[in-house]
Amino acid sequence: MDIASLAGLLHETAERHDGYEKVAPPHDWWDWYAAYMDARQAGSTPDGATAAAGDYMAAVKHIVA
Repeated sequence: MDIASLAGLLHETAERHDGYEKVAPPHDWWDWYAAYMDARQAGSTPDGATAAAGDYMAAVKHIVA
């Protein structure tokens, strides 16, 4: 992935994480970011990646928003 594309994906991820951040208990943002970015790189839509990141946080990190 080129730098501009990575920067775009990081920006999108930050925007998507904002909603989760506002309702979730304290957590490490990088865990949510990693799950979101992994899902996007695997072809998920932004909504699908948001759901995948939330599912990961609940199942693996035991953080439920």
